[in-house]
Parts: sequence; structure tokens; C-alpha cells
Amino acid sequence: MTAKVDKSACIGCGLCSSTCPNVFRMEDDGLASVYTDPVPDADKESVQEACESCPVSAISIED
Repeated sequence: MTAKVDKSACIGCGLCSSTCPNVFRMEDDGLASVYTDPVPDADKESVQEACESCPVSAISIED
């Protein structure tokens, strides 16, 4: 599984990085990024939760 953040859609709310800090982090520009690729098996559920919870649907997941 891989996760991606659409920087043009991200509003920098930080929900993804608080939901799954092992995969997402907030960058200096105030936007989220993925820094673990591929997503470790142990984090797949929380990545899915972050994707579903993103208020602007900026996160996408591919298997």
C-alpha cells in the first residue's frame, strides 16, 4: 500500500499526522506529506482512517 497527499488540496489541518504519525508529517510549508513508503502493515488501518477523515480528501491510497 502507498499513500499520497495532494498538496494542492491539503489545508494543513494536521489530522493525518495525528492519526498516523508513522506515515504522515507536517512539513515546513504547513502541509502534510508522506514519509514512509510503502506503508508498513502495522500502519495500514490508521492510514485508511486518516484518508477517510481528511476534511478535503487530499489523501489517496493505492494497493
